[in-house]
Amino acid sequence: MNLPYLQLHYSAKLVRKIDLRYAFILVTLIFFLDFVHCFSRQNVIDSPLLTQKIGTNHTIIVDVNGKGDFKSIQAAIDRIPNGNSHWIIIHIMNGVYREKVSIPRNKPYIFMRGNGRGRTSIVWSQSSYDNYESATFKVEAPHFVAYGISFKNIAPTHIAHTSETRSVAALVGGDKAAFYHCAFFSNYNTLFDYKGRHYYDNCYIQGSIDFIFGHGQAMFHDCELFVITNWKDEIRGSVTAHHRNSHNEDDTGFVFVKGRVYGTRDDVYLGRAKGAHSRVIFANTYLSRTVIPHGWSNSSYKGSTKNLFQAEYNCHGPGSGSSNRAPWSKQLRDKEAAPFLSIDFIKGAQWLPAWF
Repeated sequence: MNLPYLQLHYSAKLVRKIDLRYAFILVTLIFFLDFVHCFSRQNVIDSPLLTQKIGTNHTIIVDVNGKGDFKSIQAAIDRIPNGNSHWIIIHIMNGVYREKVSIPRNKPYIFMRGNGRGRTSIVWSQSSYDNYESATFKVEAPHFVAYGISFKNIAPTHIAHTSETRSVAALVGGDKAAFYHCAFFSNYNTLFDYKGRHYYDNCYIQGSIDFIFGHGQAMFHDCELFVITNWKDEIRGSVTAHHRNSHNEDDTGFVFVKGRVYGTRDDVYLGRAKGAHSRVIFANTYLSRTVIPHGWSNSSYKGSTKNLFQAEYNCHGPGSGSSNRAPWSKQLRDKEAAPFLSIDFIKGAQWLPAWF
């Protein structure tokens, strides 16, 4: 047989084998990427998923431009009957809604669905000596869900220790409330997690001093906490101020899992204790240089630090160093941290439409 023919035949077979191998690798890669995409997509808590989980066809449209059922969010809430026992969606279209919004105790099962926290905003400007009165948004009813909305209190607060220092963006006082992909903005006392069990997923929260505060039992999953300069430089900023006077006050506390703490300053406490049994945990969280080495403060509570539970677990970043932390604070071991790392902390499997 002719030698050049053999060489050509062998070369052709080799090329076909190589082509088949590359084709197999390409098909495998496409399948893998498609699988990863589907897996990621299934693990995103978005508006369609929440709508599906809540499972209602009753929707009220609010459009500030007059193309819905109402132009005002509060007008839509007022139309819902007292003692409502079925989920109702209030779909809030793009726009800035300049109004105070309040959901009273007798209007449960409301899903406020925005078009994204950069597109749907509820904005008011009020400061007061009373946190309750200053709040742009209040929810006191149980069974509440919000998605894709920004809550803003844009009141200026330039002078400390006066009657005009509190400017709450949102007060959450109903049991079983959840916020997904929302944002909260204020200069001071931004998010009043007043009481009840609450869940915040992928939210952005901005403030200066005690900007997440209250008596609540809340889990913050993968949230961004941004600290801005306060109006009195000699007062150090603080992310949290949890109020718990007694061990018997249920299982209240603030738990932050994943997410990050960062901002425009470098002298911020993770928390200031409010009460003898104040409880705050940061777990698997990125802590920037914004966090002061001491980490924690008891300046708002003058009693013993014996029962304070200000703790961290497996945090990382330049602000996570533990060598100079407050002596009463805790660096948790795996077993100690375990009760705070899942939604079991808020018994979320019993009432959340979706979670991580």
